[in-house]
Amino acid sequence: MKLIVAGLSHKTAEVELRERLAVPEEAIAAALRMLRRHQGIAEACVLSTCNRVEFALAADDDADPYAAIAEYLAERGFAAEEIGAKMFRCEQRGAIEHLFRVASSLDSMIVGEPQILGQLKSAYNAAREEGSIGGLLEGVLSRAFFVARRVRTETGIGQLAVSVSYAAVELARKIFGSLAGKKVMIIGGGKMSQLAARHLRRGGATHIFVTNRTEDRALELANLFQGTVVEYMRFAAMLPEVDIVIASSAAPHFLIMAEEMQRVIAARKNKPIFLIDIGVPRNLDPAINRIDNVFLYDIDDLQGVVNTNLRAREREATRAEEIIQQEVDNTMARLRAQEIAPTIASLQEQLEEIREYELTRALRRLSVLTPEQREVIDLMTRSIVNKIAHGPVSELRRQAGQPDGTTVIEAIKRVFRLREQAPK
Repeated sequence: MKLIVAGLSHKTAEVELRERLAVPEEAIAAALRMLRRHQGIAEACVLSTCNRVEFALAADDDADPYAAIAEYLAERGFAAEEIGAKMFRCEQRGAIEHLFRVASSLDSMIVGEPQILGQLKSAYNAAREEGSIGGLLEGVLSRAFFVARRVRTETGIGQLAVSVSYAAVELARKIFGSLAGKKVMIIGGGKMSQLAARHLRRGGATHIFVTNRTEDRALELANLFQGTVVEYMRFAAMLPEVDIVIASSAAPHFLIMAEEMQRVIAARKNKPIFLIDIGVPRNLDPAINRIDNVFLYDIDDLQGVVNTNLRAREREATRAEEIIQQEVDNTMARLRAQEIAPTIASLQEQLEEIREYELTRALRRLSVLTPEQREVIDLMTRSIVNKIAHGPVSELRRQAGQPDGTTVIEAIKRVFRLREQAPK
Protein backbone atom coordinates (compact mmCIF):
# COMPACT_ATOMS: atom_id res chain seq x y z
CA MET A 1 0.00 0.00 0.00
CA LYS A 2 1.29 3.47 -0.88
CA LEU A 3 0.28 6.94 0.29
CA ILE A 4 0.36 10.10 -1.84
CA VAL A 5 -0.74 13.72 -1.48
CA ALA A 6 -1.07 15.99 -4.50
CA GLY A 7 -2.70 19.34 -5.18
CA LEU A 8 -2.34 23.10 -5.36
CA SER A 9 -1.53 25.53 -2.56
CA HIS A 10 -0.76 29.21 -2.09
CA LYS A 11 2.90 28.23 -2.62
CA THR A 12 2.38 26.68 -6.06
CA ALA A 13 -0.60 28.34 -7.74
CA GLU A 14 -2.28 31.73 -8.03
CA VAL A 15 -5.54 32.37 -6.21
CA GLU A 16 -7.61 32.43 -9.43
CA LEU A 17 -6.64 28.82 -10.24
CA ARG A 18 -7.19 27.69 -6.64
CA GLU A 19 -10.64 29.28 -6.68
CA ARG A 20 -11.58 27.43 -9.88
CA LEU A 21 -10.30 24.11 -8.55
CA ALA A 22 -11.93 24.50 -5.10
CA VAL A 23 -14.35 21.73 -4.14
CA PRO A 24 -17.48 23.08 -2.39
CA GLU A 25 -18.54 21.27 0.77
CA GLU A 26 -21.63 19.85 -0.92
CA ALA A 27 -19.46 18.37 -3.72
CA ILE A 28 -16.90 16.62 -1.48
CA ALA A 29 -18.78 13.30 -1.32
CA ALA A 30 -19.06 13.11 -5.12
CA ALA A 31 -15.36 13.93 -5.48
CA LEU A 32 -14.43 11.12 -3.09
CA ARG A 33 -16.58 8.64 -5.03
CA MET A 34 -15.01 9.70 -8.33
CA LEU A 35 -11.49 9.25 -6.97
CA ARG A 36 -12.19 5.85 -5.44
CA ARG A 37 -13.82 4.40 -8.53
CA HIS A 38 -10.36 4.30 -10.11
CA GLN A 39 -8.84 0.83 -9.87
CA GLY A 40 -6.57 0.29 -6.86
CA ILE A 41 -7.60 3.40 -4.89
CA ALA A 42 -8.38 2.18 -1.37
CA GLU A 43 -8.83 5.48 0.51
CA ALA A 44 -9.34 9.14 -0.38
CA CYS A 45 -9.62 12.48 1.41
CA VAL A 46 -10.11 15.94 -0.15
CA LEU A 47 -9.03 19.14 1.62
CA SER A 48 -10.32 22.34 0.00
CA THR A 49 -9.70 25.78 1.57
CA CYS A 50 -9.01 29.27 0.26
CA ASN A 51 -5.27 28.52 0.28
CA ARG A 52 -5.14 24.90 -0.88
CA VAL A 53 -6.92 22.09 -2.72
CA GLU A 54 -5.30 18.76 -1.90
CA PHE A 55 -6.04 15.10 -2.60
CA ALA A 56 -4.70 12.45 -0.22
CA LEU A 57 -4.94 8.87 -1.49
CA ALA A 58 -3.94 5.41 -0.28
CA ALA A 59 -3.55 2.97 -3.16
CA ASP A 60 -2.39 -0.53 -3.97
CA ASP A 61 1.29 -0.77 -4.86
CA ASP A 62 0.51 -1.43 -8.54
CA ALA A 63 -2.12 1.35 -8.82
CA ASP A 64 -1.60 4.85 -10.25
CA PRO A 65 -3.17 7.36 -7.82
CA TYR A 66 -2.07 10.32 -9.94
CA ALA A 67 -4.12 8.93 -12.82
CA ALA A 68 -7.16 8.92 -10.52
CA ILE A 69 -6.61 12.61 -9.73
CA ALA A 70 -6.04 13.46 -13.40
CA GLU A 71 -9.27 11.66 -14.34
CA TYR A 72 -11.22 13.58 -11.70
CA LEU A 73 -9.77 16.90 -12.87
CA ALA A 74 -10.49 16.06 -16.51
CA GLU A 75 -14.14 15.42 -15.67
CA ARG A 76 -14.24 18.87 -14.11
CA GLY A 77 -12.86 20.39 -17.31
CA PHE A 78 -9.21 20.93 -16.32
CA ALA A 79 -6.56 20.05 -18.90
CA ALA A 80 -3.44 18.26 -17.64
CA GLU A 81 -1.13 20.97 -18.95
CA GLU A 82 -3.15 23.66 -17.15
CA ILE A 83 -2.52 22.23 -13.70
CA GLY A 84 0.33 19.76 -14.07
CA ALA A 85 3.22 22.20 -13.65
CA LYS A 86 1.62 23.85 -10.61
CA MET A 87 0.62 20.69 -8.78
CA PHE A 88 2.87 19.47 -5.98
CA ARG A 89 3.25 15.73 -5.37
CA CYS A 90 4.61 13.84 -2.37
CA GLU A 91 4.69 10.16 -1.51
CA GLN A 92 5.16 7.89 1.49
CA ARG A 93 7.37 9.71 4.02
CA GLY A 94 6.97 13.00 2.13
CA ALA A 95 3.17 12.63 2.18
CA ILE A 96 3.13 11.92 5.91
CA GLU A 97 5.42 14.86 6.61
CA HIS A 98 3.23 17.14 4.47
CA LEU A 99 0.02 16.16 6.29
CA PHE A 100 1.70 16.66 9.68
CA ARG A 101 2.95 20.12 8.64
CA VAL A 102 -0.45 21.14 7.25
CA ALA A 103 -2.26 20.03 10.42
CA SER A 104 0.30 21.89 12.56
CA SER A 105 -0.07 25.07 10.46
CA LEU A 106 3.57 25.10 9.38
CA ASP A 107 2.52 25.07 5.72
CA SER A 108 0.00 27.90 6.13
CA MET A 109 0.28 31.38 4.65
CA ILE A 110 0.36 32.65 8.25
CA VAL A 111 2.36 30.10 10.22
CA GLY A 112 0.56 29.12 13.41
CA GLU A 113 -2.98 30.09 12.35
CA PRO A 114 -5.48 27.69 13.98
CA GLN A 115 -8.15 27.42 11.28
CA ILE A 116 -6.40 24.82 9.12
CA LEU A 117 -6.58 22.09 11.78
CA GLY A 118 -10.37 22.45 11.95
CA GLN A 119 -10.58 22.41 8.15
CA LEU A 120 -8.50 19.22 7.96
CA LYS A 121 -10.69 17.58 10.61
CA SER A 122 -13.77 18.51 8.58
CA ALA A 123 -12.22 16.89 5.50
CA TYR A 124 -11.43 13.79 7.56
CA ASN A 125 -15.00 13.60 8.91
CA ALA A 126 -16.44 13.99 5.42
CA ALA A 127 -14.25 11.12 4.21
CA ARG A 128 -15.32 8.94 7.14
CA GLU A 129 -19.01 9.65 6.50
CA GLU A 130 -18.52 8.66 2.87
CA GLY A 131 -16.63 5.51 3.89
CA SER A 132 -13.60 6.53 1.87
CA ILE A 133 -11.03 6.07 4.64
CA GLY A 134 -10.44 3.22 7.04
CA GLY A 135 -6.85 2.05 6.88
CA LEU A 136 -3.45 3.58 6.18
CA LEU A 137 -4.71 7.08 5.34
CA GLU A 138 -7.06 7.20 8.31
CA GLY A 139 -4.23 6.21 10.63
CA VAL A 140 -1.92 8.88 9.24
CA LEU A 141 -4.59 11.60 9.51
CA SER A 142 -5.40 10.60 13.08
CA ARG A 143 -1.71 10.86 13.89
CA ALA A 144 -1.58 14.27 12.18
CA PHE A 145 -4.17 15.57 14.65
CA PHE A 146 -2.10 14.24 17.55
CA VAL A 147 1.04 15.90 16.14
CA ALA A 148 -0.82 19.22 15.77
CA ARG A 149 -1.90 19.07 19.41
CA ARG A 150 1.66 18.29 20.44
CA VAL A 151 2.99 21.26 18.47
CA ARG A 152 0.40 23.57 20.07
CA THR A 153 1.16 22.25 23.54
CA GLU A 154 4.97 22.16 23.35
CA THR A 155 5.59 25.35 21.37
CA GLY A 156 4.22 28.89 21.41
CA ILE A 157 3.61 28.95 17.66
CA GLY A 158 -0.08 29.84 17.97
CA GLN A 159 0.10 32.12 20.99
CA LEU A 160 1.51 35.27 19.39
CA ALA A 161 -0.58 37.73 17.36
CA VAL A 162 0.57 38.15 13.77
CA SER A 163 -2.17 40.49 12.55
CA VAL A 164 -2.50 44.16 13.42
CA SER A 165 -6.11 43.70 14.56
CA TYR A 166 -5.32 40.83 16.90
CA ALA A 167 -2.17 42.55 18.21
CA ALA A 168 -4.48 45.32 19.41
CA VAL A 169 -6.52 42.77 21.35
CA GLU A 170 -3.39 41.30 22.96
CA LEU A 171 -2.33 44.76 24.09
CA ALA A 172 -5.79 45.40 25.51
CA ARG A 173 -5.56 42.22 27.56
CA LYS A 174 -2.18 43.30 28.92
CA ILE A 175 -3.61 46.65 29.98
CA PHE A 176 -6.88 45.45 31.53
CA GLY A 177 -6.00 41.87 32.46
CA SER A 178 -9.41 40.76 31.18
CA LEU A 179 -11.72 42.09 28.48
CA ALA A 180 -14.83 40.89 30.31
CA GLY A 181 -17.31 43.72 30.68
CA LYS A 182 -15.25 46.26 28.71
CA LYS A 183 -16.98 48.74 26.39
CA VAL A 184 -15.58 49.61 22.96
CA MET A 185 -16.12 52.57 20.64
CA ILE A 186 -15.33 52.43 16.92
CA ILE A 187 -14.71 55.79 15.24
CA GLY A 188 -14.83 55.36 11.47
CA GLY A 189 -15.32 52.16 9.53
CA GLY A 190 -11.95 50.81 8.40
CA LYS A 191 -11.53 47.07 7.81
CA MET A 192 -8.89 46.66 10.50
CA SER A 193 -11.03 48.42 13.08
CA GLN A 194 -13.86 45.99 12.28
CA LEU A 195 -11.54 43.02 12.76
CA ALA A 196 -10.18 44.42 16.02
CA ALA A 197 -13.72 45.02 17.30
CA ARG A 198 -14.73 41.47 16.37
CA HIS A 199 -11.72 40.05 18.26
CA LEU A 200 -12.52 42.26 21.27
CA ARG A 201 -16.14 41.08 21.28
CA ARG A 202 -15.03 37.46 21.19
CA GLY A 203 -12.61 38.23 23.99
CA GLY A 204 -15.40 39.32 26.32
CA ALA A 205 -16.15 42.99 25.54
CA THR A 206 -19.82 43.48 26.37
CA HIS A 207 -20.86 46.38 24.19
CA ILE A 208 -19.66 48.19 21.10
CA PHE A 209 -20.56 51.76 20.18
CA VAL A 210 -20.14 52.90 16.57
CA THR A 211 -19.86 56.40 15.19
CA ASN A 212 -19.27 57.51 11.61
CA ARG A 213 -19.68 60.67 9.55
CA THR A 214 -22.15 58.68 7.41
CA GLU A 215 -25.10 57.49 9.47
CA ASP A 216 -25.95 54.58 7.14
CA ARG A 217 -22.39 53.27 7.47
CA ALA A 218 -22.61 53.57 11.25
CA LEU A 219 -25.86 51.57 11.27
CA GLU A 220 -24.29 48.91 9.04
CA LEU A 221 -21.33 48.51 11.41
CA ALA A 222 -23.52 48.51 14.51
CA ASN A 223 -25.55 45.66 13.05
CA LEU A 224 -22.38 43.62 12.59
CA PHE A 225 -21.64 43.72 16.31
CA GLN A 226 -25.15 44.14 17.75
CA GLY A 227 -23.83 47.53 18.84
CA THR A 228 -25.20 51.03 19.36
CA VAL A 229 -24.87 53.97 16.99
CA VAL A 230 -23.54 57.20 18.53
CA GLU A 231 -24.18 60.47 16.71
CA TYR A 232 -20.88 61.60 15.17
CA MET A 233 -21.00 65.10 16.66
CA ARG A 234 -21.60 63.64 20.16
CA PHE A 235 -19.09 60.77 20.33
CA ALA A 236 -16.64 62.82 22.44
CA ALA A 237 -19.23 63.06 25.21
CA MET A 238 -19.39 59.24 25.31
CA LEU A 239 -15.65 58.72 25.76
CA PRO A 240 -15.66 58.63 29.60
CA GLU A 241 -18.02 55.64 29.39
CA VAL A 242 -15.85 53.45 27.17
CA ASP A 243 -12.67 51.53 27.96
CA ILE A 244 -11.30 50.98 24.45
CA VAL A 245 -11.41 53.34 21.47
CA ILE A 246 -10.59 52.19 17.92
CA ALA A 247 -10.09 55.11 15.53
CA SER A 248 -9.98 54.36 11.81
CA SER A 249 -11.37 57.42 10.10
CA ALA A 250 -10.35 59.10 6.84
CA ALA A 251 -10.48 62.52 8.56
CA PRO A 252 -7.51 64.75 7.58
CA HIS A 253 -7.10 66.07 11.15
CA PHE A 254 -6.92 64.75 14.71
CA LEU A 255 -10.32 63.68 16.05
CA ILE A 256 -9.26 63.72 19.70
CA MET A 257 -6.73 66.17 21.13
CA ALA A 258 -4.62 65.73 24.26
CA GLU A 259 -6.54 68.43 26.16
CA GLU A 260 -9.83 66.65 25.49
CA MET A 261 -8.41 63.30 26.60
CA GLN A 262 -7.17 64.96 29.81
CA ARG A 263 -10.81 65.81 30.63
CA VAL A 264 -11.91 62.28 29.70
CA ILE A 265 -9.45 60.55 32.05
CA ALA A 266 -10.43 62.95 34.84
CA ALA A 267 -14.09 62.05 34.30
CA ARG A 268 -13.10 58.37 34.45
CA LYS A 269 -11.36 59.06 37.79
CA ASN A 270 -8.09 57.80 36.26
CA LYS A 271 -9.47 54.41 35.24
CA PRO A 272 -7.26 53.26 32.30
CA ILE A 273 -8.42 53.81 28.73
CA PHE A 274 -6.87 52.13 25.68
CA LEU A 275 -6.75 54.00 22.35
CA ILE A 276 -5.99 52.22 19.06
CA ASP A 277 -5.21 54.63 16.20
CA ILE A 278 -5.34 52.69 12.94
CA GLY A 279 -6.00 55.80 10.84
CA VAL A 280 -3.56 56.95 8.16
CA PRO A 281 -3.07 59.86 8.60
CA ARG A 282 -3.38 59.43 12.36
CA ASN A 283 -6.71 60.24 14.00
CA LEU A 284 -5.46 60.85 17.55
CA ASP A 285 -3.07 63.48 18.90
CA PRO A 286 0.25 61.66 19.74
CA ALA A 287 0.59 63.91 22.82
CA ILE A 288 -2.25 61.88 24.35
CA ASN A 289 0.29 59.18 25.16
CA ARG A 290 1.90 61.40 27.81
CA ILE A 291 -1.25 61.35 29.96
CA ASP A 292 -1.20 58.91 32.88
CA ASN A 293 -3.43 55.84 32.49
CA VAL A 294 -4.04 56.62 28.82
CA PHE A 295 -2.48 54.03 26.49
CA LEU A 296 -2.24 55.09 22.85
CA TYR A 297 -0.93 52.79 20.10
CA ASP A 298 -0.83 53.72 16.42
CA ILE A 299 -0.47 51.50 13.34
CA ASP A 300 3.35 51.53 13.55
CA ASP A 301 3.27 50.45 17.20
CA LEU A 302 0.94 47.58 16.38
CA GLN A 303 3.01 46.55 13.36
CA GLY A 304 6.07 46.52 15.61
CA VAL A 305 4.28 44.08 17.91
CA VAL A 306 3.36 41.94 14.90
CA ASN A 307 6.94 41.89 13.58
CA THR A 308 8.30 40.91 16.98
CA ASN A 309 5.74 38.13 17.22
CA LEU A 310 6.52 36.92 13.70
CA ARG A 311 10.19 36.54 14.59
CA ALA A 312 9.19 34.67 17.75
CA ARG A 313 6.88 32.41 15.70
CA GLU A 314 9.76 31.60 13.37
CA ARG A 315 11.78 30.43 16.35
CA GLU A 316 8.86 28.37 17.59
CA ALA A 317 8.37 26.95 14.08
CA THR A 318 11.91 25.57 14.20
CA ARG A 319 11.01 23.63 17.35
CA ALA A 320 7.75 22.52 15.73
CA GLU A 321 9.66 21.17 12.72
CA GLU A 322 11.81 19.09 15.09
CA ILE A 323 8.66 17.61 16.65
CA ILE A 324 7.25 16.80 13.22
CA GLN A 325 10.43 15.02 12.12
CA GLN A 326 10.35 12.93 15.31
CA GLU A 327 6.74 12.00 14.68
CA VAL A 328 7.36 11.21 11.01
CA ASP A 329 10.22 8.88 12.03
CA ASN A 330 7.97 7.18 14.60
CA THR A 331 5.11 6.80 12.11
CA MET A 332 7.37 5.39 9.40
CA ALA A 333 8.81 2.87 11.88
CA ARG A 334 5.30 1.73 12.87
CA LEU A 335 4.21 1.42 9.25
CA ARG A 336 7.30 -0.61 8.36
CA ALA A 337 6.68 -2.86 11.35
CA GLN A 338 3.12 -3.43 10.13
CA GLU A 339 4.35 -4.15 6.62
CA ILE A 340 6.90 -6.69 7.83
CA ALA A 341 4.40 -8.62 9.98
CA PRO A 342 3.15 -10.81 7.05
CA THR A 343 6.75 -11.69 6.15
CA ILE A 344 7.51 -12.75 9.72
CA ALA A 345 4.29 -14.78 9.85
CA SER A 346 5.18 -16.44 6.54
CA LEU A 347 8.67 -17.33 7.79
CA GLN A 348 7.34 -18.79 11.03
CA GLU A 349 4.66 -20.83 9.24
CA GLN A 350 7.14 -22.18 6.70
CA LEU A 351 9.56 -23.30 9.42
CA GLU A 352 6.69 -24.86 11.37
CA GLU A 353 5.54 -26.79 8.29
CA ILE A 354 9.08 -28.16 7.83
CA ARG A 355 9.26 -29.10 11.51
CA GLU A 356 5.92 -30.90 11.47
CA TYR A 357 6.77 -32.77 8.27
CA GLU A 358 10.16 -33.99 9.51
CA LEU A 359 8.80 -34.77 12.98
CA THR A 360 6.01 -36.91 11.49
CA ARG A 361 8.53 -38.85 9.37
CA ALA A 362 10.81 -39.46 12.34
CA LEU A 363 7.99 -40.59 14.64
CA ARG A 364 6.83 -43.19 12.09
CA ARG A 365 10.22 -44.86 12.42
CA LEU A 366 10.09 -44.67 16.21
CA SER A 367 6.72 -46.27 16.80
CA VAL A 368 7.72 -47.75 20.16
CA LEU A 369 8.12 -44.31 21.81
CA THR A 370 6.04 -43.49 24.86
CA PRO A 371 3.83 -40.36 24.87
CA GLU A 372 6.32 -38.69 27.19
CA GLN A 373 9.18 -39.40 24.77
CA ARG A 374 7.16 -38.07 21.83
CA GLU A 375 6.48 -34.87 23.80
CA VAL A 376 10.20 -34.42 24.52
CA ILE A 377 11.04 -34.76 20.82
CA ASP A 378 8.23 -32.36 19.90
CA LEU A 379 9.50 -29.74 22.37
CA MET A 380 13.09 -30.24 21.17
CA THR A 381 12.16 -29.64 17.52
CA ARG A 382 10.11 -26.57 18.46
CA SER A 383 13.09 -25.20 20.36
CA ILE A 384 15.41 -25.80 17.38
CA VAL A 385 13.00 -24.02 14.99
CA ASN A 386 12.57 -21.06 17.36
CA LYS A 387 16.35 -20.65 17.64
CA ILE A 388 16.72 -20.81 13.85
CA ALA A 389 13.92 -18.24 13.40
CA HIS A 390 15.19 -15.87 16.08
CA GLY A 391 18.02 -14.43 13.96
CA PRO A 392 16.11 -13.66 10.76
CA VAL A 393 12.99 -12.47 12.66
CA SER A 394 15.07 -10.07 14.76
CA GLU A 395 16.83 -8.80 11.66
CA LEU A 396 13.53 -8.34 9.80
CA ARG A 397 12.17 -6.24 12.66
CA ARG A 398 15.39 -4.22 12.91
CA GLN A 399 15.57 -3.58 9.18
CA ALA A 400 11.89 -2.54 9.12
CA GLY A 401 12.89 0.55 11.10
CA GLN A 402 15.76 1.45 8.76
CA PRO A 403 15.31 3.75 5.72
CA ASP A 404 17.34 1.36 3.52
CA GLY A 405 16.13 -1.87 5.12
CA THR A 406 14.23 -3.06 2.03
CA THR A 407 17.33 -4.67 0.48
CA VAL A 408 18.00 -6.89 3.51
CA ILE A 409 14.32 -7.77 3.88
CA GLU A 410 14.09 -8.85 0.25
CA ALA A 411 17.29 -10.92 0.65
CA ILE A 412 15.78 -12.78 3.64
CA LYS A 413 12.61 -13.42 1.64
CA ARG A 414 14.64 -14.94 -1.20
CA VAL A 415 16.83 -17.07 1.09
CA PHE A 416 13.80 -18.63 2.80
CA ARG A 417 11.64 -18.56 -0.38
CA LEU A 418 8.84 -16.88 1.49
CA ARG A 419 5.34 -16.39 0.17
CA GLU A 420 4.22 -12.85 -0.64
CA GLN A 421 1.07 -13.09 1.48
CA ALA A 422 0.78 -14.10 5.10
CA PRO A 423 -0.84 -17.50 5.55
CA LYS A 424 -4.51 -17.58 6.52
